[in-house]
Amino acid sequence: MHLLGFQEGGGNIMSNSKIIRVLHSFPHRLGMDRICTTAWYEIDMAAAAGADMLAVAGDSVRPFEHKVKVKTTLSRGKLRIPYRLLGRLRACELHDRLVARMLPKLADEIDIIHAWPLGALHTIKAAKRLGIPVALERCNAHTRFAYEVVQRECKRLGVPLPKDHEHAYNESILKREEQEYELADAILCPSDFVVKTFLDKGFPKDKLFRFFYGVDDKVFYPGFERKTINGRPLTMIFVGVCAVRKGLHFALEAWHRSPASRDGTFYIVGDFLPAYREKLSGLLDHPSVRVLGHRNDVPELMRKSDIFVLPSIEEGFGLVCTEAMACGCVPLVSDACTDLCRHMENAMVHEVGDVGALSEHITRLYEDRDLLSNLREAGIQNISKINWDAAGRSLVTAYRGILECAY
Repeated sequence: MHLLGFQEGGGNIMSNSKIIRVLHSFPHRLGMDRICTTAWYEIDMAAAAGADMLAVAGDSVRPFEHKVKVKTTLSRGKLRIPYRLLGRLRACELHDRLVARMLPKLADEIDIIHAWPLGALHTIKAAKRLGIPVALERCNAHTRFAYEVVQRECKRLGVPLPKDHEHAYNESILKREEQEYELADAILCPSDFVVKTFLDKGFPKDKLFRFFYGVDDKVFYPGFERKTINGRPLTMIFVGVCAVRKGLHFALEAWHRSPASRDGTFYIVGDFLPAYREKLSGLLDHPSVRVLGHRNDVPELMRKSDIFVLPSIEEGFGLVCTEAMACGCVPLVSDACTDLCRHMENAMVHEVGDVGALSEHITRLYEDRDLLSNLREAGIQNISKINWDAAGRSLVTAYRGILECAY
C-alpha cells in the first residue's frame, strides 16, 4: 500500500524532474458543486504542482487558474447535452465511450489516465490496448461496503431510501463499478478508511495509492478569537446531506446526552431526506437545536462555531472536516472520516456508532475550554500541510508511484 509520505521516484523513467502528462477524465460538469468542485481543484492544483494536465470532462463551467488544457465530451461552445435528459448513468457511459475513442490519437501525449467511477470502463479497456496505466479515483468507500452498511443502518432505524438515492442498492451500478475496480491499474484512495474497505474486499495492497483532498484556505480560514471562559455556551455545527449515511442521528442523541445542550446551540446545515427528518423529529424539536437547511455562508457559520460534528458510518474523505478545522472549528468525527483528523491532536475521533464516546467528547470540550482552544490552534497550524497546494503535490506523488510500478 502506498501511503502519505510516498516514496518519491527512484528510477530514471519517472524521476521527479520528469513532467508527468496526465489525462484527467471526468464524466460530470467540472466546477459545479460537490465532487465537481473537488475534481476542479485536483486538476488545477496538480497543474500547479508541475503536472501537464489535459482535462477531458463532460462539461466545464469554471476556468482553471493554472495551465490546463480542456476538452469536453457533452458540450461544445454554448451547446450542451442536458444531463437530466440523458440521466446520470447514460451521460457517464457516453462520456466514457467518447474518451476511449479519443485515446489512440492522444496516446503519445499521455503518461497516465486519471479516471472516475461509472465513466471509466471503456477508457480502461482502450488504455490497456495502448499500454497506458489508468488510476481510478474512489472518492467514497468500496461501493459494495457502502451499500451494505447504509442499508443495514437504514433498516435498523426504519428509514427507507428512495430508489434513486445515491446510496440505495443498485445492482447495475455495483456491477459496473466493480468491473472498473478490477480492470484499473491502480485505485486512488483519499483516506485509510477507503483503503481498508478495498483490502477487506481482497484487493492487493500494491494496487491502492493514497492521496488526500485539500482545503481552500482562501475560503476556509479562522475568524475572531474565541473566549475560553469556562461555562460559556457551546456551539456545535453539522454540515452535510442530512441522511442516514452521515450519522446525524448519532450526533443528535449525543448532543441531548451532554450538558452542552442545556445552554448551547446545535446548528444543522443541509437538506434532509424527508423520511429521515420525520424519524428524527423528536430530537430536532428541542430549543437547543436549529435546523438551517441549505446555506451559502458555511465558512462563516463554521468560524462562529466551536465544534463541528460528523459521525458518518461511511465516508471517502469528509472534506468538510478539514474545512471546519481551517475555520478554527474543532472536528468531532467518526473513524470513517479523514485520518487528517487525529484524536487529541487536532480533533476528537470516535468509533462509528459510539454515541457514548461522542457525547463524552462534546461534554469534555464543553467543560474544558483550554483543551478546546489547544485543539483549535493545532488544527489551524496544520492547514498549510493540508490545503489544496499540498493536496496537489500528494496527487502528483501518487501518479509517480503508479508509473514507477507500471514500468
